Amino acid sequence: MAKKNALPVTREQDFAKWYQSVITEADLAEESGVRGCMVMRPWGYGIWERVQQLLDKRIKETGHENCYFPLFIPLSYFANEAEHVDGFAKEMAVVTHHRLKSENGDLVVDPEARLEEPLIVRPTSETMIGAAFARWLQSWRDLPIMINQWANVVRWEMRTRMFLRTSEFLWQEGHTAHATKEEAVEETLTILKMYRDFSEEVLGMPVVAGEKPENERFPGADATYSIEAMMQDGKALQAGTSHYLGQNFSRAQNIRYQDREGEFQHAYTTSWGVSTRLIGGVIMTHGDDDGLRVPPQIAPYQVVIVPMLRDKPEDDALLEYCQTIANALKSKTIFGESVRVQLDKKPGKASGKRWAWVKKGAPIILEIGGRDAAGEQVTMMRRDALYQESGKLDNKAMGWQEFVDAAPAILEEIQNNLHAEAKARLDANIRKDIKSFEELSDFYKKDKHAGWVQVQWSKPTGDALEAVVEKLKSLKLTIRNTPGNADTPDGPCFFTGDDAVEYILIGRAY
Repeated sequence: MAKKNALPVTREQDFAKWYQSVITEADLAEESGVRGCMVMRPWGYGIWERVQQLLDKRIKETGHENCYFPLFIPLSYFANEAEHVDGFAKEMAVVTHHRLKSENGDLVVDPEARLEEPLIVRPTSETMIGAAFARWLQSWRDLPIMINQWANVVRWEMRTRMFLRTSEFLWQEGHTAHATKEEAVEETLTILKMYRDFSEEVLGMPVVAGEKPENERFPGADATYSIEAMMQDGKALQAGTSHYLGQNFSRAQNIRYQDREGEFQHAYTTSWGVSTRLIGGVIMTHGDDDGLRVPPQIAPYQVVIVPMLRDKPEDDALLEYCQTIANALKSKTIFGESVRVQLDKKPGKASGKRWAWVKKGAPIILEIGGRDAAGEQVTMMRRDALYQESGKLDNKAMGWQEFVDAAPAILEEIQNNLHAEAKARLDANIRKDIKSFEELSDFYKKDKHAGWVQVQWSKPTGDALEAVVEKLKSLKLTIRNTPGNADTPDGPCFFTGDDAVEYILIGRAY
């Protein structure tokens, strides 16, 4: 008999529907009633909280301080930054009035309450923070300025998909100012490495870090770097970006300081960020046909205990036994923190609750009944290895104290296994042997889940680059980035025939 999956659709049948099914069945998020905006439910927001806590620690360890800037930005703040504004103009939400009034029993916008100056709902904070930098920065002694904020932003998307592209999303945005180009470039690359390490070590999501092509730069930046993750359908997900802004923003916003010689200089600035899009990446990197699989480092609960309650007097003794195990687990540490445990006391059949936690992706699920308690044991399921080779659920019985002692090592193994599985898939799905555009076209036309292609690149600019971009667009492909760890090229550019100076990755993307 074929194994029955917990989700109504598999990845192979329809990856997009599978993705939405994971979000629904794992109770991650739901529609809000406002187009493109979502309600993050406790399990989904709990994962984001873990991302926040662990990434925030790394941000502070690299010398940055947290602050907060307003949600509303005066339109005039964008006036001197035409290139930057052009990049966001079509996505900006604008506030023009400050009051409603009742008219014939309906609430309507009061035409007399028009704002003197429209306010932009924050799409990103470069302009607001740049104005603050201009106030804060007087002397070389004030540098570097290194700040970060955790906030929400609004970009009015036309085509939305939960976590991946929403009109409102949560993120962190870092902004820094430096005395020299060298310091600012070093900061940009330090953050890129921080994002890469965080994705690999915490999210279990392998990435390729490198520079984006000219046409993919952040509006107004001199250089943009990204981490690119491969989803199970072969598409790329830009999971984080770090931008070297040069003096473009500082000249536009008069961010300058008096140097040691008393001369005025414009600062060199950077900006960088990751968002709730990371959760979409985790879903599509680690999920299977039974739901989500959450890496233990970001799981709100790493071990979930499901007692087999029968609404009988003996339930009290069973719950006491389960609580003893929960308390013992909490005394153990993993990844420098206490093991996070949830004792699921909700009424209902144990099998139903078990499968609910399977779909949520809890790393370890313990199902404990009266016989387990009598035998001082537990029945354990690992979410990274749910089935035996035969297709049966892999339920392991072991003594409860034995499990408690082994739990940290099991959680670490699950974390490593999820990363190793994804890394093997990434490495196996980057083609380096395609030599012509015809081969490239055939490769992507034949396989709806084709991965990426790495080719040599001469770094063309202007019209030459635009011609390449349009050619790739005909196949719904984009240039992802220049792999930072690639070999030195030794031949002609794949597109122009000129001498290559680097490699690039090409692929479909979200």
